Amino acid sequence: MIMSAGGAILTGDEELRMRIMIVTDAWEPQVNGVVRTMQRVISELSEEGHEFEVVHPGDGFNTMPLPTYPEIKLALFAERKIKERFEAFEPDAIHIVTEGTLGMAGRKMCLKIKHPFSTAYHTRFPEYVSARMPIPTSAGYSFVRWFHKYSGKVMVPTPSMVEELEAKRFINLVAWTRGVDTEMFHPDRRIEAGAKNDPFEGLPRPIFLNVGRVAVEKNIEAFVELDLPGSKVVVGDGPALESLKKKYPDVHFLGARFGEDLATYYASADVFVFPSLTDTFGLVVLEAMSSGTPVAAYEATGPKDVIPGSDAGTITPIGGDLAAGAVACLDLDRSTCRTYAEGYSWKSVALAFLDNLQPLPTPERRRFWQKLRRKKKTWVDWEQFTDWMKPDDQTAEKKDKEDKT
Repeated sequence: MIMSAGGAILTGDEELRMRIMIVTDAWEPQVNGVVRTMQRVISELSEEGHEFEVVHPGDGFNTMPLPTYPEIKLALFAERKIKERFEAFEPDAIHIVTEGTLGMAGRKMCLKIKHPFSTAYHTRFPEYVSARMPIPTSAGYSFVRWFHKYSGKVMVPTPSMVEELEAKRFINLVAWTRGVDTEMFHPDRRIEAGAKNDPFEGLPRPIFLNVGRVAVEKNIEAFVELDLPGSKVVVGDGPALESLKKKYPDVHFLGARFGEDLATYYASADVFVFPSLTDTFGLVVLEAMSSGTPVAAYEATGPKDVIPGSDAGTITPIGGDLAAGAVACLDLDRSTCRTYAEGYSWKSVALAFLDNLQPLPTPERRRFWQKLRRKKKTWVDWEQFTDWMKPDDQTAEKKDKEDKT
C-alpha cells in the first residue's frame, strides 16, 4: 500500500502520479527559453495526471527590477512564503529552475528541512552577469557551483554543456535536452515572396532571420554586421532593441511576435542565423528547423550538439565566417530540416524531467510529512492553549478601570 503526501491511499496508476513544486525566477510575462521549456513540460505532465505548484515572482511577492534588465523581477524576502506554500501543497518533489532570489530561498528551505531537490542549468549565468556588470566570470561560476552543490540532479541542456561544467568541478550533472512544438512550427505556414500576407512584403530576398531576446548577451551585432545578400530581419524585444535600431538602420527590427504569427515568420524566412555564444541550447534553433528553415550558427554549446550531421544547417568556428555559413544554408533541403526536428519530442523531454526529479522514497516521504504535520499541529495547539491567557476586550477594559482607580 502506498500513500500520498496528504495521507490518501494510492492504487494503480495513482502511485505514479506526483505532486511537483516548481520554484522559478523566470515566468510570464517573460518570453524566453526557460519559461517556454517549463510551461511545455508542465503541460505534458499535467496531461498524465501529475500536479504542479509553480512559485514565481508575480505570485504575491514583493519584487524589484533586475539592475540593467527591468523586465526581470526579483522576489524579495521570499523564504517564509515559499515554506507556507510548500507545507500547504505537500509536494512529492521540488525542482528549482533558476539561481535568482526565489531559487536561493527555495534552496535554503530545502536544506533547512532536509528535503531533496533538483535544479537546472538553463543559462550561462556568469557570462550574462559579466556582460552587464564588472564581475569576473570566475566569481559567477563560484556562486553557481555553490548554488547547485547539494542538488540531487542538475539538469543541463546538452552533453557538451555537461562536459564544460564538469571541467569547472560541478557535480551530479545529467543531460536533459529540449523539444519543439512540431504542430505550431510547421513548413505549411510558409508564405512565398509576393504572395498574399507575405510577412516580409517589400523586402529584398533572401531573408536572413534572427529570433530571440534583443540583449547584449545574445551577440546580435555579430548577425546584423554580416555582409549578406537580401535582407536581415530581427524578431524579438529586449533592452538593446532601441539602441540597435539606431545603430543599424538597414536592419529590419520587427519587435516581438507570438504564436502562429511567429511561426509564419520562421517558415517564411530563407535562413535562420543564430550568432549567440552564451546560450546553453537555443530553442529557436529547433523552432526554425521544425519550420523547414535551415540554421547557420557558431560552434557554441547548443548548436554544436544539434546541427552537425543533421544536414539542416551549418556550423562555423567561433570567430569564423558566419556569413559564408548563412549563404551555404540557401542550398540545403528544407524538408530535411523538418524531418530532423521531428525527432525532438516534448513528451520525451517531459518524461526525462520526471525521471530526474528527487522525491523522497515512499516510506521516508510518509514519515517526513507526518513529522512536519505534528510540528504544525503542536504549534497550533500551543497558540490555542495560550489564547485563554489573552484577556478579552471586556476583561481588559475592566482591569484598566481598576488600575486607574
